Amino acid sequence: MLWRRFWRYWVFPDMIPRLMALQRIAVGLCLLSLPPAVFGTAPDAFPTSESLRHIRGLDEPRLSPDGRHVLFRSIDATADGARGHLYWVAVDGGAPQPLTSTPANDLRGEHDAVWTADGSAILFLAKRGDREMLYRLSMQGGDALPVPVSVPVQVDQSRDVDAIPALVQGTAQDATVRLPVDVMAFRVAPGSDRIAMLARDPQTPGEKALVDGKADATAVDQDPHRTRLYVLDGASGTPVVQQVKLAGACADCDVADFDWSPDGARWVVVLKHPGHRDDLGPSAGTWIIDGSGVTAPRHLDAVPATVSIVRWSADGQQILYVAQSRADAPPGYSSLYAFDLRQGTVHRWLEAEPMPISAPVSLADGSILVSAQQGLDQPLLRYTFEQAAAHTWALPVASVVSWDANASGIVFVGSAGGSPPALYFATAFGQSVRRLASAAVLPPGTRTVAAQRLEWVHEHRVLQGLLYLPPAQGTQQSVPLIVEVHGGPLGAYTDRYDPFVDFLIGQGWAVLRTNPRGSTGRGPEFAAANHNDLGGGDFRDVMSGVDWALAHAPVDRARLALMGYSYGGEMAGFAEGRTTRFRAIVSGAPVIDQFSEYGTEDSSWYDRWYFGKPWEHMADAWRQSPLAGVANAHTPFLLLQGEADLTDPLGQSQEMYRALRQMGVPVQLITYPREDHGPLARGLYGEPSPEPWHGLDARRRVVDFIRHAFEGSER
Repeated sequence: MLWRRFWRYWVFPDMIPRLMALQRIAVGLCLLSLPPAVFGTAPDAFPTSESLRHIRGLDEPRLSPDGRHVLFRSIDATADGARGHLYWVAVDGGAPQPLTSTPANDLRGEHDAVWTADGSAILFLAKRGDREMLYRLSMQGGDALPVPVSVPVQVDQSRDVDAIPALVQGTAQDATVRLPVDVMAFRVAPGSDRIAMLARDPQTPGEKALVDGKADATAVDQDPHRTRLYVLDGASGTPVVQQVKLAGACADCDVADFDWSPDGARWVVVLKHPGHRDDLGPSAGTWIIDGSGVTAPRHLDAVPATVSIVRWSADGQQILYVAQSRADAPPGYSSLYAFDLRQGTVHRWLEAEPMPISAPVSLADGSILVSAQQGLDQPLLRYTFEQAAAHTWALPVASVVSWDANASGIVFVGSAGGSPPALYFATAFGQSVRRLASAAVLPPGTRTVAAQRLEWVHEHRVLQGLLYLPPAQGTQQSVPLIVEVHGGPLGAYTDRYDPFVDFLIGQGWAVLRTNPRGSTGRGPEFAAANHNDLGGGDFRDVMSGVDWALAHAPVDRARLALMGYSYGGEMAGFAEGRTTRFRAIVSGAPVIDQFSEYGTEDSSWYDRWYFGKPWEHMADAWRQSPLAGVANAHTPFLLLQGEADLTDPLGQSQEMYRALRQMGVPVQLITYPREDHGPLARGLYGEPSPEPWHGLDARRRVVDFIRHAFEGSER
């Protein structure tokens, strides 16, 4: 608006690869045991910018069918390439063991791993060469083996009449030719070794020849390549690959999501119209597809075009789905629903309940699990058809980051402020939780701080926030305050571990994070409260949080700074023209001009809900543009921007830079090649990033910029 190697059964064809792999393991284990100073931090010290480059990731837990083991992914730190690796650990104790050894040419590493139905192997995706491929690893040992997947050629633009003959001569493909594809996603059929997968039509040799020959003009929104659903029979050897036919449904649509029926005979699929159709409005349709082809596809008319996730219930009688709330709320504010296939009716739970943020999991007892946003928490909830509200569960951490469940139990990665991500297991919802051993996340000796949860009333609304204070230094001296604003605006801060907060605390600064009106986790009405009012009431809410902190915490009103990314960066732009209370403002990837943003961003449907088409609502669009307040700008301003950003394009930061510069306001614009919207944010905030230095550079500039402003302020 993120987120690694020893295997007890290794089998190699010769000793040289074995010794090289063991050497890599030894080096990795030694790194984990090095003294903290190696990572740029003293014992029990808050992280430095360099030590944030050595923080690892932990996600994608998967519980084995028998409930005895947990598979999970550990992600290398930024300094080590940010590649994922697969581990497993026994739920009854013991140290985690690496399952995979990633070759050097795989820049992302292993991801999206699942167990086979019988638990004898795992399947995962990795790019060990030119393509994203499906791999199978037997739990009895040996190497992970690629599952060869090739599909018939259905699209070959080199055969178009306007293709350059000299470039494509001898390259034409027909339907009898099969080409390998990138596997985008896959799901294993219940109780069998059949696999359904999504793949985009591959580039043909003729199409590659046109690109290589620079005859590569692009007709916008007219790409004939489609994302299609295929079924693989057998994941070992050479599987039979067959396309799932969508005739009678939407044969020219892209498959956006899918799930197997419990008996493995049907699929529920979400189909979306191609050509960037969602920019005109939601375009998804939900269909039941018969695997035998005997029954014609069934369109589920009651499922809205805003559907994003579909899953089958355990009894096969319900289609669970996540779609836009029926309340008048911003696009993306979702609710959980169930469509009864027998009665043709939709069951909906309380739409004011916490907003689901994961795919639902249906259990054999008829209950449904989903993770959600609920105020400052990110819990795991249980729904039943007999009760309107969700069942809650007291957990040892505030935020469930990723999770999995089956008949044998529940496993999740959870964290909170002051508690780094860790792996947890329970035999069932509501039962006692125990922590499992997992790969190390933080460098040894890294200090972290918990948040103080805040509530205050402003303009008749109860608002929430998180305040992080440096440890007491034995004096009553007040400290500088960094006010952070979240993205979205449909977003929220939750109580979860964040290394960037600890980094700012290490500078001797307090950090305030607020959830103003327009945030998630408080129901659709609260999320919609900044409709046609961006930078209005939500800006006043943020400033009311600042006033609360000044009145109740030891912070220095003469040393305040504000920063944010995405909509937080946009709010930074509003603050620039509306207040002089801050000594420095940092804006990452902002919206500055609603007119130019609307015409150049990747999709405008989201913005359209807030203020309409700009040319029809010119006064509203300009009022909600930070650029409109630049004539009143005075505060030093730092812009951080990815050059490849499609969400909030580079031109937005360039507009602000030029305007502030011409107004005589101290301003800096720092751009980062190759970086898109989300990846630059992850690097800045200390999550593993494939860009080794951009995050460090951005953090250094933020600290230097703010410190310089504070040093020039009068106490």
